[in-house]
Formats: sequence, C-alpha cells, structure tokens
Amino acid sequence: MIVLASAQIVLRNTLDFGFVWGDEFLRILVLWVAMAGAVAASRADRHITIDVLSRFLPVRANSMVKGITDLFTAIVCGVAAWYSWTFVLLEMEFESTILGGLPAWPFQMVLPVAFGLISWRYLLHGLKSIGAVLGLSGREDES
Repeated sequence: MIVLASAQIVLRNTLDFGFVWGDEFLRILVLWVAMAGAVAASRADRHITIDVLSRFLPVRANSMVKGITDLFTAIVCGVAAWYSWTFVLLEMEFESTILGGLPAWPFQMVLPVAFGLISWRYLLHGLKSIGAVLGLSGREDES
C-alpha cells in the first residue's frame, strides 16, 4: 500500500501521470485492512475503550458493566452489519462498478462480514462477563 501510494505521488508530481485505478484501489485496501484489524481486535477483546469506571468499581460490578457494554457493542455492530448488507444488496442491484468495470459488491462484502463477526464476538464476550458475575461460567468468581 505504501509503495503504491508513494508511486502515485511521485508519478503525479514528476511525470503528470498516475495509475487511474490507484486511488480507488488504495481506498479499498484501507477499508479491508481497517476491517481486518477491527475483527482481530474484537477476537482478543482489545478494542480501544474509555475505561473510567473500572478504577472505581469493585470487580463484580466492573464485570457487569463490561458485559453490558459488550452487549451494547454487539447490538450496534449487528445493526451496522444489517445495514451494510442492505448496502451491498443495493450495489448488486444497481450493478455498481469500480476499478474500471469490476462489480463493486465483492469488494464491499467486507463490511457486513466484518461487522457480523465483531457483533458475534462481542455477544460472546458480553455473555461471558455477565455469566461470570451471575456464577454461570462454571468456575469460581474472583470477587
């Protein structure tokens, strides 16, 4: 990605030439890398968080708040997955093209797939946190 972006800049500034498909392809790559990173972060529960309450709450309450937050995240990502799927269906219907004539929808499928995976993972994280607070996890609670 860096090589292509740099080549685009050098070619435009020195030769008044660039790859017609370059900018569009870079945008697609950035989208795919961002979504892959988000999915990887959700797998390990390593997304960026604003963690103000955890310093002040006891372990049990902190686990409950984390569970509720994770379930809310799952709902938001589920809604995003649904609407991005609707977007992909519209792109298929209108036969949108990118990169000089390729159908756009296969490149955009990363959106509903990634949001769906993130939603699923945060649903599991949330249920695990709340299950631990309620004693449903099968192991001793640390509080």
